[in-house]
Amino acid sequence: MTVRPVHEQILEAVAEERRRIASRRGFLKTSAKLAGGGAVAMALVGAPTRGTLRSTLAQEFQNDLDILNYALTLEILEATFYEEGLDTFSDEDFEDALGDEGDDDKSTPIANSGGGSARSIRDRIVEIGEHEQEHVDFLTQTISDLGFAPVEGGEFDFGDAFDSVEAFLETAQALENTGVSAYLGAAPAITDPTVLAAAGSIATVEARHASYLNLLNGESPFPDSFDTSLTRDEVFGEAGEFIVTAPASDDAVVEEVATEPAADTDTGTDDAAAATPPTEEVIDTDGDGLTDDTEVTITGTDPTLLDTDADGVDDGTEVNINGTDPLDPASV
Repeated sequence: MTVRPVHEQILEAVAEERRRIASRRGFLKTSAKLAGGGAVAMALVGAPTRGTLRSTLAQEFQNDLDILNYALTLEILEATFYEEGLDTFSDEDFEDALGDEGDDDKSTPIANSGGGSARSIRDRIVEIGEHEQEHVDFLTQTISDLGFAPVEGGEFDFGDAFDSVEAFLETAQALENTGVSAYLGAAPAITDPTVLAAAGSIATVEARHASYLNLLNGESPFPDSFDTSLTRDEVFGEAGEFIVTAPASDDAVVEEVATEPAADTDTGTDDAAAATPPTEEVIDTDGDGLTDDTEVTITGTDPTLLDTDADGVDDGTEVNINGTDPLDPASV
């Protein structure tokens, strides 16, 4: 089984959505429904049952690494948005748009939200931007520590989101609400409890951001009893219009261990032995007898989890000894 790199899947989704979405208006309109809880009833009616949820999500994410790079892509998007927006609008720009004390003559939702002075509002947006960059740094380090290549770079175009302070804050609200739904949609597919806890700690902060920005834009900070989850395709349908070139990982880093030839040393051994890479160069994070590269590119199992399908038999035993499917708990 060949696993397509996550950035290729993202690029495909983005390309499709860029053809469908012509402006920021469609994004804001749809995300406003999320902020207002309008999509909850529809989501519950169309949601898969508990028994089919795992299989549905398995088709969307290959493993926890796939989810981590998916989350990192969204965090890079958000961090870049705040960096560019705050470079565009100064304290004075916020004061001109919102008034010295957070109320102006235009009676805008932001002005009447009780969010404080224009300068204090910008300070809070700076904090949000710092949080997003910290999320980027954390996810990048986590993926690297697991021995894989995190996505990086990317090119973004936020269109008319920087036409005014109001447009900047409206787009921030939409991005944060979409981010909350993205984490909620991916969480049930995470198999490692440590990864799940890390993702949850980010998701709750994203929800705080969304609540504050809802308030600034004249909407309820907690609009409904339940948040709405979004699939990966739906998320990139919402945010994809801002992505010109998606962040990508260096696939060679993931495959380096398996493809790097052994050093040509004159040890007196035969050619076959000389061509065998040293064992210390082979990475098997979960110790199941399958290399991380084999799990990512061939078996589709989670290289950070000893027993991907939780059937009581480790992945290496199922593949190398039993000949059973390591992704099917009924195949033992």
